[in-house]
Formats: sequence, structure tokens, C-alpha cells
Amino acid sequence: MSLILHYASERELYLAYMPFLQNGGLFIRTNDHYELGDNVLLNVTLPDALESSEVKASICWQTPVNAQSGTPVGVGVCFEEDADNIHHQIEKILGTLQYNEDPTYTM
Repeated sequence: MSLILHYASERELYLAYMPFLQNGGLFIRTNDHYELGDNVLLNVTLPDALESSEVKASICWQTPVNAQSGTPVGVGVCFEEDADNIHHQIEKILGTLQYNEDPTYTM
């Protein structure tokens, strides 16, 4: 399964990024059904990037319909194979914003 993700702003990326995962990960708003452990291929375009990066990932988080606190429906993916080192690119883009205490799609 392949997913195309385009993050137009740092704020949008902040809301989706999951820094608490060892190799990083992203939350994806979707109504599509996935099982924990499913493998996915991500095609990710970061804010101001000229081209996308490909990351192999697996489903590690699910937010169902009617989740507490109004969190959007979707899945979290854990980066598995990150040849372009997108995990570090994201952390560089977010800088200190990643330590903000504003709620995200996952916490």
C-alpha cells in the first residue's frame, strides 16, 4: 500500500509528527482501514521541499471514530526504512516547535 503525504506548513507537520517513536513517525488522517503492523510505503513532501521522500513504514497507532477529546480518525505510522533520513529532516524543520505543549493529533 502506498500513501502520498504533502505537508504545506510547519504547523501541519507538527500536528502529525510523532517524535516519541524511536525512528519517528507520522499521523495520517484517513477513514481507510488498516491493521496494526500493516506495511505502507510513504511518499512524503515536507514544507518547502522541492521533491518528495520515500519511507517504508508500518501502522503502529489507530484512532477510531468517536475517539476521546475529538481527535481525528486516522492511523500512526512508524518509520522503518528511512533512506532519505526524513526523521531528522522533520526534526530540523520543527526545531523547538516539536517540544511545544500544544496538542497534536496523537497526544
